[in-house]
Amino acid sequence: MVFGAVLLAASMHAGWNVVVKVGLDRFSSVILLALSSALICLVLLPFFPLPAPASWPWLMASAIVHVVYKLTLIRAYEHGDLSQVYPLARGTAPLVVALVSAGFLGETMTAAKLLSILLIGGGVCLMSLRGGVVGRMPPQAFVFALATAACTACYTLLDGVGARLSGSASGFIVLLSIFDGLFTCAYAVSRRGVGMLAKLVPAWRTGLAAGAMSLASYWIAIWAFTKAPIALVAALRETSVLFAVLFAVLFLKERVGAGRIAAAVAIAAGVVMMRL
Repeated sequence: MVFGAVLLAASMHAGWNVVVKVGLDRFSSVILLALSSALICLVLLPFFPLPAPASWPWLMASAIVHVVYKLTLIRAYEHGDLSQVYPLARGTAPLVVALVSAGFLGETMTAAKLLSILLIGGGVCLMSLRGGVVGRMPPQAFVFALATAACTACYTLLDGVGARLSGSASGFIVLLSIFDGLFTCAYAVSRRGVGMLAKLVPAWRTGLAAGAMSLASYWIAIWAFTKAPIALVAALRETSVLFAVLFAVLFLKERVGAGRIAAAVAIAAGVVMMRL
C-alpha cells in the first residue's frame, strides 16, 4: 500500500514541476503554488488535529527550508532544461537521506535496500548528464540543482522526524503547508511588493491545480514517513524523475537519448529491487 501510494505521489510531484517550468514567470508560478496549497490547508485545518508540540520545531524549520528549496528550484530552471535540472535536484537527495538516517536516526539498512537506493539515486543523477539545449548542463543550472538537492534532503529528514513526533501526519502536513505559504508570501512581498499578489489572480485555476498536486504528493510522503523507513520513502519518491522526463518529451519537446534510457532502466531496477 505504501509502495503504490508513494509512486502515485511521485507522478503528481513531476506534474507540478512541469507547471512551474512552462510558466512565463517561474517566480510567480511557485508563489502561486505555495499560496494555493496554503489556502487549501486553511480550509482543511478544522478537520484535523494539530500536531503534538514536540513536532513544532521540526515543522517550523522545515517550512523555512521549503521556501529556500523553491527559490533554488526557480533559479535552476532559469538556466537548464526540466529533464536535466529535475533529475539532478532529486537524485542526489536520497543518498544523503540514507546516510543521515542510518547514522543518526537508527534506521537499519540492508545491502539490498542500500543497493536499491543507489540504483535509483545513481540513475536519476545519470539522467541529468546528457541532452539539453547545448548537450550538457550549464554550470549555473548545475550549482542551483545541487542546492535544491541539499534542501530536499534537509526538509525530508526534518519532516520525517517531525511527522513521527506529531501524532497526526495529516495535521502535520496541513500546518506545514500553511506556514510554508505564509513564509513564501512574506518573501515574495518583500521582493516585489504587495501588488504582485493581484497579478496572480488571473492564473488562479492553474495555481490551484498545481497546488493541489503538490499538496497531495507531499501529504502521501508525510504519511509514508510514519509507516516506512525515511530513506526508502525518499528514494522511491525520486522515481518522479521518470514521469518528469516523460512529461518533458511529450509536452516540452525536449530530447531524450540513450544515456537517459539507460538511467531509466537503472531507476526501474532499483524500484523493482525495493519492492521485492
